Amino acid sequence: MRFYPPLFFQRIWVQKFGKGFTSVEVKVSKSIFNKNYNDSIFGGTIFAAADPFYALLFDQVLQRRGFKVRVWLKSAQIQYIKPGRTNLYFKINITKEDIAEAEHILNTVGKYVKAFPVEMYDKTGQHCVSLINEVYVRNLYDGENRTIAY
Repeated sequence: MRFYPPLFFQRIWVQKFGKGFTSVEVKVSKSIFNKNYNDSIFGGTIFAAADPFYALLFDQVLQRRGFKVRVWLKSAQIQYIKPGRTNLYFKINITKEDIAEAEHILNTVGKYVKAFPVEMYDKTGQHCVSLINEVYVRNLYDGENRTIAY
């Protein structure tokens, strides 16, 4: 994903995916391409860094468990606590409980919507950004016969 253009040109680097796509570690590198006139990382870059990862993790985890799903970020809220004057870092984890809850709801209701936090820190460990990402997951299989429902 390092060379995916929307991330690459904003200097958003996936450092590591956890085993089975249950976590991801991300670095937002400050550069001439993403700093604002206050010499901090542009808020749009910070927001873009957090946007895809919960959806990507749920998509990968659920596909590996036999689901055919459509996943996207339904909504988000962001709070800039301190300017990102250095590189920013964050880690996202999906727990076994989150996965079990999603599977149960997808098998019974058909769609799963839940909000998850993202916290970003600078290189000194200062808390700079808090986000809430609401993930939407829709089960495309209809019933036990595994036909796709649109």
